[in-house]
Amino acid sequence: MKILSEITPLGKEDFFYLIDRRKDTFDYPLHRHTEIELNYIENCEGVRRIVGDSVETAAQFELVLLGSGLAHTWTQHECQSEDIREITIQFAPDLFGESISAKRQFESIQRMLSDAASGIAFGMQAIMGIHEQIVALKDVQPDFMRVLALLKILYTLSVSDDYRILSSSSQACAAGTAESRRVHKVETFINEHYAEEIRLGDLAQLVCMSPSAFSRFFKLRTGRTVMDFIIDIRIQHAARLLCSTTMSVIEICYACGFNNVSNFNRIFKARKGESPTTFRENYRLTKVMT
Repeated sequence: MKILSEITPLGKEDFFYLIDRRKDTFDYPLHRHTEIELNYIENCEGVRRIVGDSVETAAQFELVLLGSGLAHTWTQHECQSEDIREITIQFAPDLFGESISAKRQFESIQRMLSDAASGIAFGMQAIMGIHEQIVALKDVQPDFMRVLALLKILYTLSVSDDYRILSSSSQACAAGTAESRRVHKVETFINEHYAEEIRLGDLAQLVCMSPSAFSRFFKLRTGRTVMDFIIDIRIQHAARLLCSTTMSVIEICYACGFNNVSNFNRIFKARKGESPTTFRENYRLTKVMT
């Protein structure tokens, strides 16, 4: 399965990002992102969870903590629920910084976050212990108290012994092969220059390959063409700007490397299932940035 590298809406000025949504299907592809993710799901019995090399069928309640860069997804499988609730919390892996994370009071949290590199699934005892807090989190005011509420949730989970590791460490960590390093180098370049014109020849030169050989290599390694990957990155950055700024759709279009608004709207709807304007309106109803 190809792995989508997701750009989340979390900004550098945000402590964490939260989205609380109800749905009747799981259709997001296998993906990974830099941010650590805590995912709580209700009414999801029969859903298939994929985390690294772990593949399991979920029960009615699900609580999983995912480390930075770990590939994951949930697929519909045998789930027949029409009222699935999913609360996703994302925060940066360096959230606490070295000076805070080294304190003994954070020892259990840091140990849990280290285990999350391979994915953690919590049992029902742990889930019931934080259920009310995680459901109420988005409504906590002011923002500072919401931060404290999240820290309390993380601490409560970290001192629980009701969790298990999901993926093998070898699968959770990216292989350090020459091919993986070349793909990573190209992905990094595209992420840094997505707003500019990106030529196939420049990417090929970056990894010392001919354009045709590079095209075949990239498709083989990622499951996508170079152009599809560039468009996905641009759309992800556009989605982030729609969620976290007041920039107009036209401004976002050009800021993300598109040179035609109609084309941007068409591609965005094809990738996200709704227009940029509708996407922004829907996320404003469900998201919390702290």
